[in-house]
Amino acid sequence: MPNGPVTLQIATLPNAPGVYQYYDKEDKLLYVGKAINLKKRVASYFNKEHDNARTRLLVKKISLIRHIVVATETDALLLENNLIKKYQPRYNVMLKDDKTYPWICIKNERFPRVFSTRRMIKDGSEYFGPYTSMRTVHTLLDLIKGLYPLRNCNYDLSDEKIRAGKYKVCLEYHLGNCLGPCEDFYSEAEYNETIDAIRNILKGNFKESLHKFKGQMGALASELKFEDAQRIKEKIDILQNYQSKSTVVNPKINNVDVFSVISDESYGYVNYLQISYGAIIRSHTLEIKKKLDESDAELLQLAVFELRQRFESICKEVYVPFSITVEEGVKIHVPKAGDKKQILELSTRNAKYFRMERFKQAKIVDPDRHENRIMAQMKKDLRLTEEPRHIECFDNSNIQGTNPVAACVVFRNGKPFKKDYRKYNIKTVVGPDDFASMEEVVYRRYKRLLDEKQPLPQLIIIDGGKGQLSSSLKSLDALELRGKIAIVGIAKRLEELFYPDDPVPLYLDKKSETLKIIQQLRNEAHRFGITFHRNKRSKEALNTELESIPGIGEKTVIELLTHFKSTKRIIAADFDSLVKVVGESRAKKIKTHFQKEE
Repeated sequence: MPNGPVTLQIATLPNAPGVYQYYDKEDKLLYVGKAINLKKRVASYFNKEHDNARTRLLVKKISLIRHIVVATETDALLLENNLIKKYQPRYNVMLKDDKTYPWICIKNERFPRVFSTRRMIKDGSEYFGPYTSMRTVHTLLDLIKGLYPLRNCNYDLSDEKIRAGKYKVCLEYHLGNCLGPCEDFYSEAEYNETIDAIRNILKGNFKESLHKFKGQMGALASELKFEDAQRIKEKIDILQNYQSKSTVVNPKINNVDVFSVISDESYGYVNYLQISYGAIIRSHTLEIKKKLDESDAELLQLAVFELRQRFESICKEVYVPFSITVEEGVKIHVPKAGDKKQILELSTRNAKYFRMERFKQAKIVDPDRHENRIMAQMKKDLRLTEEPRHIECFDNSNIQGTNPVAACVVFRNGKPFKKDYRKYNIKTVVGPDDFASMEEVVYRRYKRLLDEKQPLPQLIIIDGGKGQLSSSLKSLDALELRGKIAIVGIAKRLEELFYPDDPVPLYLDKKSETLKIIQQLRNEAHRFGITFHRNKRSKEALNTELESIPGIGEKTVIELLTHFKSTKRIIAADFDSLVKVVGESRAKKIKTHFQKEE
């Protein structure tokens, strides 16, 4: 079994793709692995007996688990490869050699060649990838070769040598695979246009190439060359389904530090990604306790200095979500779009997952801290004068004005307190009048709490817009409670929060915990009210059917339903069965009634 801290870390891991790292008690990296689902994969190490002695020894040594969340399984595979090569963990057998993933290179030369390689040479050439499958690389190169005739020789095609007639066209020219730039049969400008089209394909922009493919396919089909047309169609399908690049590794982003920040009422969370030679080699999230009401910019600036110093970073470029001041000589970049923006978003995602894990851990280890944080956040978000430890939410329920009922649900410290739930039959309102019904129920609820000298809530939530809120305020005015209890109405359509005497609604962040708790309250009130309404309607429908029989009263109905369980079974029962339950006289009345109906 894992130790306590490791068990806690496993319990709060996200169900998302990523890379996990195991450390021993001396903070030494033992193992790096990838997973489609981090939580399930890491848990599998600890919930079964391993046959392999090496794995058993690894599990015994694990004292700390760290992880990096990524977008896809492919990203996880690439990131795992980078980290293993960077840190050479003791228990990683695979990927420790010099093997790396393939790239597609557009060579920096006159009449550039396009080919696959596993080595990146800094000579100004362009590299696309890496790709996790050579099959994908071969497919792309075959597509490019089939669409654009390119040279594959390694001659130095300088202008002087071509003019001097140093080269002669080879067999590739005669086969139609090359247009002969070595003998100046193909101009450099035309060749470079072809390279631009290939560059677009490798970047994922296939529009022009697909248009040409489809033109080729149509021409072949019109010439009745259906097999050739089918081969072009297969290439089109592969091209359309292809994803050209990974957010984890990008060869154009080199030696960069990436920082993102999120925060709540008490803490800030700053994630740091270190990019070296186009690959993520480190991810770390720093938790900062707020001493005052520090802004995100202040937290980020503090963390950038701390993390760069801690990890001895010498990167001269930093990506951040907004401009901050850093040490002299370091360039600040705020990405707005493209690959740089994607990497910044990846950093933000890791910060959010870290924050979620801390919340889950706090819930397990220190539930009071978790509750206090949520209550403080709700007080701030809803502009209250005190924390809403006791919240009550009201909802009306009626269908075409029948059986109007209402429900009141109660939350304490952000959780349902079902013992205090209350349901109401509407007594003073005739017909489907939600406003009057809400006024009646709110009055009855707080009149009773005042009479019984029970504590009042800090917050009342009314399921409805301005009309229901105004009706509720009439009841609070009548009870002289206005201003003593905060009250808001929530409109269903846009999740607008309405306040008394304020025509402008409040819109909360759709992902905020405050809104989630309000929605939970509203949904719980709706569920509780609908259940009560449905039960009442069903009961009345049954009772009306049976009680309408002359000579059959409520007591007899209860006896029948207790025995037969439903009206349908009572109707289907034979005469002798009815006699045993209610006697011969009432049994005759029941049978006669239903026979007449039939």
